[in-house]
Amino acid sequence: MTWETVLNIAAILVFTLVSGWGDAQGFLHSAKVWDQGQFVGREALFSAGGFILGVGAYWVVIRFLQGFGITSPEVQTVGWFVVTMVALALTSGDFFKWPTLDQAVGILLLVGVGWLMFRNHG
Repeated sequence: MTWETVLNIAAILVFTLVSGWGDAQGFLHSAKVWDQGQFVGREALFSAGGFILGVGAYWVVIRFLQGFGITSPEVQTVGWFVVTMVALALTSGDFFKWPTLDQAVGILLLVGVGWLMFRNHG
């Protein structure tokens, strides 16, 4: 494996993490945009900022994935989806309140979605 390949893989990992974390923040703050029927501008700004960061980083990920010949939107999305869901669960803290069985099912669903995407659109 060449040094360039290693750097490209590292860029995919880093920008996928940034993209997923940014979008998770967007989703987390979106849930707080309305408080008892009142619009909360601060939460809207945090939400928009998270989504802007997330989509910007995602566009960078796509550039590097295409360098490896990965052009399927489904496959390109799998990493983002998993990171976003995990970041959202960890950031909100709600995941840790779920019963153990529900946590296990949630993890298996994430793994299952990844499996289906790679098997059918790789």
